[in-house]
Amino acid sequence: MDIHLDPLGGWSGDMFVAALLDAFPEYWPRVQSTIASLNLGAEAECRLAPHRDDAFTGSRFLVAGDTTASEQPAGRQRADSHGDPSHPHDGHRAWADIRAELNRSGLDVDVKKHAVAIFELLAEAEAKVHGVEVESVTFHEVGAVDSIIDIVAAAQLISLIRADRWTSAPLPIGSGRINTAHGVLPAPAPAAALLMLGLPVIDDGVPGERVTPTGAALARYLIGPGARLGGRIRQLSRSGVGFGARTLPGVSNCLRVLAFEEATAEARATGAGPIGRRQLAVVTFEVDDQCPEDLAAGLDHVRALQGVFDVTQSAVVGKKGRMAAHVQVLASPLELENVIVACFEETTTIGLRYQLTEGAILRRRLETVEIEGEKLQVKIVDGPGGVRSGKAEAADVASHRGRVVRARLRSEAAARALDRSGRNRNGADDAGE
Repeated sequence: MDIHLDPLGGWSGDMFVAALLDAFPEYWPRVQSTIASLNLGAEAECRLAPHRDDAFTGSRFLVAGDTTASEQPAGRQRADSHGDPSHPHDGHRAWADIRAELNRSGLDVDVKKHAVAIFELLAEAEAKVHGVEVESVTFHEVGAVDSIIDIVAAAQLISLIRADRWTSAPLPIGSGRINTAHGVLPAPAPAAALLMLGLPVIDDGVPGERVTPTGAALARYLIGPGARLGGRIRQLSRSGVGFGARTLPGVSNCLRVLAFEEATAEARATGAGPIGRRQLAVVTFEVDDQCPEDLAAGLDHVRALQGVFDVTQSAVVGKKGRMAAHVQVLASPLELENVIVACFEETTTIGLRYQLTEGAILRRRLETVEIEGEKLQVKIVDGPGGVRSGKAEAADVASHRGRVVRARLRSEAAARALDRSGRNRNGADDAGE
């Protein structure tokens, strides 16, 4: 699945959450339970409210202090909710404390990873703005409870949706002045401006703070520089609209989300079976003059790129009888240029080959199970004859000492996930689905 965001009015944390929940309403109970697990008290109570204006119908994501009703175009502005200069300054929290609280929490491993990474981007931007070390950063507006909830809820949705690719239309740059804990600042706020470096922006002539620091951090985390929609044939499967509190002159104050799925000729002919098709860019090259430790580190960076499916290396004999590493990278064709640049940056190769091809892939999904109080993720693979295999994520048990212990936890998690998958499938069959 690909997710495309259209920040017509702008981008803030609560608008992002509202838009995704409007498109994926089945995830609302999971988001509620995640927020409740943070134990932040009554001020952390949240609700998803329907909202509309003259052009769109969608949702707003509201936290306890937010009193705006769905039919009211404006009200008390949230700490990170899109540009009202009267937002409060009551959320002073050190970045180190927020990170420690998130790491101690009972959040899923994947959710923690996303939330900490988004906060880390904000901390790095704030550190650069104020000329201090990252560990010394204290958040003001972004440290408020509602902003923490926005980021954790966003992290939970990113984890649940597991999009292959996130793209965005240009971000509106905005203009004017905003009141903050640091005094009157220009729009976009300095931290937001740093986070937007390299991202596509547009000046549509509408004033105000259009992209908040949290919105900019989410864009930076998900989109990256130079992201584009590309030319694949896809089908639009879902859409959602998330509103902010302000009323903007001549434009809806909303963030729209569009969810796309691959629409191949095979899928149209055979329906949704267990075997899918995908386009692949295959990049290959040899390296014979880079030490193994550094090559491994460089290929880890290539492997971490968005759109890269796999990176492998094997031993070959090169020119003059020298041992070399043969490297193969499988990636989305839309990311080919980024992969090529990364291969030249991270390895000593001075030439490479690439080709575009197609591949077949079995459908897979992730199930979360609890073993001895720990939440582990299991990859379930569907084959033509039904469920083919289940494999627990190795990273989820990596902190445990002892190979036997890790193997047991992974085996129990896989067995439980496969059992639940079978029961769910039988239940669906019994219900006539």
